[in-house]
Amino acid sequence: MQYRIFGDTKEKVSRLGFGCMRLPTAGTPGGPEVDADLAIEMLRKGYELGITYFDTAYMYHGGKSEVVLGRALKGIRDKVLVSSKSPGHEVRKPGDYRRILEEQLRRLDIPYLDFYHFHGISWDGLHETDKRAGWIKAAQEAKSEGLIRHISFSFHSEHPEDMIRLVDLGLFESVLCQYNVLDRSNEAGMAHAKAKGLGVTVMGPLGGGRVAGLPKSLIEKCGVEVKASAELGLRFVATNPNVDILLSGMSAMQHVVENCATVSSLQPLSATEHAGIVAMMEETKRLSDLYCTGCEYCMPCPYDVNIPTIFEQMNYHRVYGLTDLARDNYAAIGKRPWMPGKNAEACTECGECETKCPQHLHIRDQLKESHAALAK
Repeated sequence: MQYRIFGDTKEKVSRLGFGCMRLPTAGTPGGPEVDADLAIEMLRKGYELGITYFDTAYMYHGGKSEVVLGRALKGIRDKVLVSSKSPGHEVRKPGDYRRILEEQLRRLDIPYLDFYHFHGISWDGLHETDKRAGWIKAAQEAKSEGLIRHISFSFHSEHPEDMIRLVDLGLFESVLCQYNVLDRSNEAGMAHAKAKGLGVTVMGPLGGGRVAGLPKSLIEKCGVEVKASAELGLRFVATNPNVDILLSGMSAMQHVVENCATVSSLQPLSATEHAGIVAMMEETKRLSDLYCTGCEYCMPCPYDVNIPTIFEQMNYHRVYGLTDLARDNYAAIGKRPWMPGKNAEACTECGECETKCPQHLHIRDQLKESHAALAK
């Protein structure tokens, strides 16, 4: 395993982190539950292969992620770094931050957290929660009492400039953000965080599996020799000098073994290889923008058709060759909280969306095409 010094925290961290949002599950009469025995075996295997950074959150697997992680770390707690997150939407009044933190420590059965993140904050979100519940002061008090060692934040905002503003508060010691070959929107924020002494952890280095599913024909355009798309994705992220930890959510033992092997022997991309990947992805993005840029001016649809999400899936299918993923996501529209609304079948062809589209796309025709291609 390769290791890094994590910003000004001076912590030595493994370059591969174990994300505990996608632990293996097994069916039960009440729905899928974490397969605790397999998950613990995987977490311990990750540690044996050199992983020292384990990341979970209050909401993962309905709270069971923290419980299982705590069980897996018995006997090795002082040899690893444990990260979790404070759920801002649950911090509604003074005292909630501390109450939830203490609940998480009980779940994990540990006396302190190494890294505790304000979960998924934006600039406005941080200050709104702080105003109603004293979020920042509560974090500082918890740190002074030794319940947490480092105050961090995870970032999901659609406004990348927010990351720079949050870093400049001088409150945080590390940041966790999205970054992969398909989504480079946080590059400037990551560079700024690194320059200010923050440790930088990247979630979704494989884009939730999207990068691993890129077709061979697309990879060949980059001029980089790799055994699999996942290797290209990990090498791309690791080559960025501002990235300390690649956080990967792993749901099978094979993922643990393969990702550890890849990161342990990871070779940075050459300047030519990196430029080849960037050029390839810029070209595919240009092609996808010819269809839909995701500006959302077409919304809201009076019939609740989720036009941007439908067209995003169509781009995965048509431009990137990620057809299976696109069809799975299309089937999930209206069934997952982050994919609300209805699929293209609900379109009545009223045409209101086309009057608002700045690209003058034939949205009604493209919705029909999307449904024909993606409906299972």
